[in-house]
Amino acid sequence: MAETKVELAWLGELRFEGGEPGRPTLRIDSNGREAPGPMHTLLLAAAACSGSDVVEILAKMRVPLAEFRVEASGVRRDEVPRRFLSIHFVFHLRGEGLDETKARRAIDLSLSKYCSVVHSLAPDIIVSYDLRLA
Repeated sequence: MAETKVELAWLGELRFEGGEPGRPTLRIDSNGREAPGPMHTLLLAAAACSGSDVVEILAKMRVPLAEFRVEASGVRRDEVPRRFLSIHFVFHLRGEGLDETKARRAIDLSLSKYCSVVHSLAPDIIVSYDLRLA
């Protein structure tokens, strides 16, 4: 089994910076003033993970993308812990030879099989998506 390791340093107030030792870092600000907060960072990680899968899957389908963007939103509990109950993605794609069938196949494969971040979340979190082709 492969181990993944990160380090996080406190920068004061509720600001932190971290990443894989010796690699680029990112900031997280729980107040959301200087950087995304932890829950926004989790949504970004899920969107980036799935986005990477979709880009790679479409490349294997020989579909060159001209544009790709993902919006991610989550519904959180009102009580502590204020974890996500559901996450919804909106995938915006444009590319030559891209059709709805290919796009949905790539997204479905990502969310059901490949995206490590989504699969690391609690299994009762409802994950859904919409597709917008340009």
